[in-house]
Amino acid sequence: MRATVMYEAGDVRIQNVPDPKIVEPTDAIIRVTRGLHIPILVALIWCFSNGDGAFAADTRATERNVDRNSSSRMDKMNIHIGSKTFTATLYDNPTVTAFKAMLPLTLEMSELNGNEKYFHFATDLPVDTAKLGTIQAGDIMLWQSNSLVLFYKTFRTSYSYTKLGRIDNASELATTVGSGSVSVRFELERDSR
Repeated sequence: MRATVMYEAGDVRIQNVPDPKIVEPTDAIIRVTRGLHIPILVALIWCFSNGDGAFAADTRATERNVDRNSSSRMDKMNIHIGSKTFTATLYDNPTVTAFKAMLPLTLEMSELNGNEKYFHFATDLPVDTAKLGTIQAGDIMLWQSNSLVLFYKTFRTSYSYTKLGRIDNASELATTVGSGSVSVRFELERDSR
C-alpha cells in the first residue's frame, strides 16, 4: 500500500509499505481518501509535532521497534503489587526472552522522579535500545542493560530504553504503587495459575 511516512521534521515521503497493524493501544490506522489528504496531513503534523520534532522521533523509534517487538507471539505476565494484579503483554525480543527466564521474581522497586519504579539487576540483559520520545503509563522497559523500569505516569523523555512490554490497563497503577519503594512480583500468566 502507499503511505505517507514521516522520518523527521521536514522529511515526509510517500512510499510503498506493508499493510499496517495495530500493536500498541495508542496506535491508529487512518485511511485518507482523495481530496482530504492535505488538510488531514497538515492537522496530524501540527497535532503530533508540538513544534519540536517529537512526532518524528517517535516515528523513527516505532519503525525500529516493529520487528523486534513483534506481535506474532506475545506472552502475558501478571504483576502483583499489594492486593492488586495487573496483566501485561510482553514483546517478543531477546531482552524479553532473558527476562522471562528469570521469572517468577519478587523485587523491591525504588521510586524515581515521581513517574517510575526501578530495580537494578546484578547481571546484564541483552539490549536493543531506542529513543522513544514519550513514555506511557504502564510501559515496562530496561534502561541501560540492567535496570528494570515500571512507568506509572506518561511523560516525554530523551532517554533510550529497550521495550519489554506494557500493562494492559494501567489506570490504577499510579495509586497502587504509591510514592515510595514497593514490592512487585512478576510472573508469567501460566506460572500464576
